[in-house]
Amino acid sequence: MDKIKIVVADDHPIVRLGVRDMLERDGRFLVAGDAASSSELVQLYREIDPDIVVTDYNMPGDQRYGDGLRLVDYLLRNFPRTRVLIFTMLNNNLILSSLYDLGVAGVVLKSGDLDEILCALDVMLQGRIYRGANMQLPNSVLANRDDVEGRIARLSLKEFEVLRHFVSGLSVGDIAQVLNRSVKTVSAQKVSAMRKLEVDSDQALLTFCVKANLFQ
Repeated sequence: MDKIKIVVADDHPIVRLGVRDMLERDGRFLVAGDAASSSELVQLYREIDPDIVVTDYNMPGDQRYGDGLRLVDYLLRNFPRTRVLIFTMLNNNLILSSLYDLGVAGVVLKSGDLDEILCALDVMLQGRIYRGANMQLPNSVLANRDDVEGRIARLSLKEFEVLRHFVSGLSVGDIAQVLNRSVKTVSAQKVSAMRKLEVDSDQALLTFCVKANLFQ
């Protein structure tokens, strides 16, 4: 029986080594490669055609592939055969829910036990989606795709900048610091963008931006 080919991606070498060692002790899996950046990960996809990828959410990216939701969306759209398991410190329910909306096969939080990766893989090998017991996700809200381009065209440049940082996982306060604007101004620009995009919650806003490929 052929082993299941897995690629491990994380910018921390100790994490990659720990995950690799654990997987290689399980006779079902072959760790066919590991990556420290999004570019390396995409290259391994093309060279190896893995069955499963275990990847961090935040890694050093580049202008083409980026990281976070942008990278995950790229991988799932361009390599649909490979199932993706996210292994992350991130505990933002909005982003975690959006990862499932995009089509990841599971999410494992680094704050838990490393062995949870094996539990997730067991579920994935049964053709199911893995959702950790400690992961409380809001209901998925997919944006209406009608007139998407028209809604996006209404955004001002400053609103677009705010949304770009929002999708990367920054809070309103963090965005204000990055853009050197007041929290009140950034909050007002975010609310204005939501109104123009016709979404009524942070979850719907995040999902709209990802599904519309707003920051490709």
